[in-house]
Amino acid sequence: MAASFLTPIIKSPDGPWLLRNARDGSLVASVVETAFERKARNRGLLGRPGLPDAHALILAPCNSIHTFFMRFAIDVAFLDRDGHVLRMKVAVHPWRLAFTLRAFAVVELGAGELTRANVRRGDRLLVVRE
Repeated sequence: MAASFLTPIIKSPDGPWLLRNARDGSLVASVVETAFERKARNRGLLGRPGLPDAHALILAPCNSIHTFFMRFAIDVAFLDRDGHVLRMKVAVHPWRLAFTLRAFAVVELGAGELTRANVRRGDRLLVVRE
């Protein structure tokens, strides 16, 4: 994977990692999971009963997601290679599709988390050490 906002976590995958909003330094997620391999991206959040508050799954490279067979709604942020939010979808219910062709990565969070964290289109999200 080429250099991106994910470079720190790729070079040193052992966490713990946080997801912060560069605009105001606010915490978006206090627990960050990654899905960088095809098998992990395909599995995503399938089979889970839910996603805890302030918990994020980052899929990369990725520009589309589905919620087929999922049991809960999620918030989705599509990011470019530098971590800028290109598009957001809030409360994506099961059995839906979402995509953004220019996206490099997708951040999945529990429904309502993007609103709670006050994430806006154009914000830059950073993966940082705890």
